[in-house]
Amino acid sequence: MDVAKILSELKEERVQIEEAILSLERLARGRGKRRGRPPAWMSEITAKRRGRPPGSKNKPAVEAAVAPAKTIAVA
Repeated sequence: MDVAKILSELKEERVQIEEAILSLERLARGRGKRRGRPPAWMSEITAKRRGRPPGSKNKPAVEAAVAPAKTIAVA
């Protein structure tokens, strides 16, 4: 094992980690209420979901027609 080589690699990693930390700190500091349309790269990340959420109580008409009708007792 070459100790000098290991040290140089660790120092390079430390520089990269410090740069990543600084970038994340800038992002966290700059967060606030954003105005306007989000950038194109951000809209690609978030998938647009439309329609009913999974497990919603309101079933579509197709499922209601398939389900057996409840009988009502008349007194």
